[in-house]
Amino acid sequence: MAFVTGLRCRECGRTYPTEPLNVCDFCFGPLEVAYDYDAIARIISRDRITSGPLSMWRYQDLLPVDGTDAVDINAGFTPLVKSKNLGKLLGLDNLYIKNDSVNPSYSFKDRVVSVAATKALEFGFETLACASTGNLACSVAAHAARAGMKAVVFIPADLEAGKVIGAAIYAPTVVAIKGSYDEVNRLCSEVGDNWNWAFVNINMRAFYAEGSKTLGYEVAEQLNWRAPQHAVVPSASGSMYTKIYKGYKELESLGLLDAPVTTKMHLTQAAGCAPIVDGFESEDDIIKPVKPNTVAKSLAIGNPADGIYAIRTLRESGGSAYAVPEESVTEGIKLLAETEGIFTETAGGVVISGLRYLASSGAIKRDELTVAYITGNGLKTQEAVEDVVHPLLIDPSISSFEQALNGQKAGGN
Repeated sequence: MAFVTGLRCRECGRTYPTEPLNVCDFCFGPLEVAYDYDAIARIISRDRITSGPLSMWRYQDLLPVDGTDAVDINAGFTPLVKSKNLGKLLGLDNLYIKNDSVNPSYSFKDRVVSVAATKALEFGFETLACASTGNLACSVAAHAARAGMKAVVFIPADLEAGKVIGAAIYAPTVVAIKGSYDEVNRLCSEVGDNWNWAFVNINMRAFYAEGSKTLGYEVAEQLNWRAPQHAVVPSASGSMYTKIYKGYKELESLGLLDAPVTTKMHLTQAAGCAPIVDGFESEDDIIKPVKPNTVAKSLAIGNPADGIYAIRTLRESGGSAYAVPEESVTEGIKLLAETEGIFTETAGGVVISGLRYLASSGAIKRDELTVAYITGNGLKTQEAVEDVVHPLLIDPSISSFEQALNGQKAGGN
């Protein structure tokens, strides 16, 4: 059974029952899950965790679900890769890539949706829905199929084809809206008031967001029960960024880490949609909504719901926020692919370009343990790097091959 005591407002602290709610009736602040950590501490241990499944559900004691029958497509426990080639290029001797692009629907969203879908079934919902910039639609559709639920996914009409197909293959109802993600989200809030659906990132948001904590748990476990000195994370709404840090801190509070958490949480956004970075750099930490104009569509949330909490995490952890120039996004994708053999989407390009800046500026020192979070797969955003395709076109003869090869060498390629 879950160790959940209810929901709590992140602003005024008022408590609510464990129900599909996301906003405080009193102050309109967001709700989050509250736990009985004393009860968790009595039963949790490293051995209990490591004896669990090789998926995110090895951390079920720390997640807000009641039963053992999770809606599970085997998300989580993704590779943590020691990145010698990229590290050498950037001057970082202790760099790791958390490659969450290899989850079943090819993004970290499988973590949050697995929790939300499981909780939706517990609440008796029959339809799973979302407002999405792409990756979430794919994951919601996949989990709904697994759970035997209906799925309705709302997306901006200008999404990359790979993400639209990646959702549509699971046979959901796809609703493409002529507008930005923020407009999609506003519409979904209205739909949610009139339809008895489990919107994973609206009425189920408090539960959904908890799935991102597993990105913190896993990295700490994979690093032999220690948190990194630096974490470089992409951000759209700000939720995943804050929950990774919460995951580190929960493990610390439960006595599962070998040392206190000193992780500096670095937040990266694309310059064409960087409201959290702008808010962090302002004098008053106020998030001002922006109209997205970025190649990194998965990060294109102009009015981030958890933006203020991301800024608080930045302050608490001593981290930094960086807006990656738009022209550097695809450079980051190519750099990771060419050095480590990992093909990431535009959000990953933002992370790698941000990492390069942090290394060159001295914010991350050569020997400091650093983890860069790669959260989505490049196969979904192939349009961003189409310029890499330039094969040698030859006749089926050895002489034609040698001529083309010699020509390539002469050209300096």
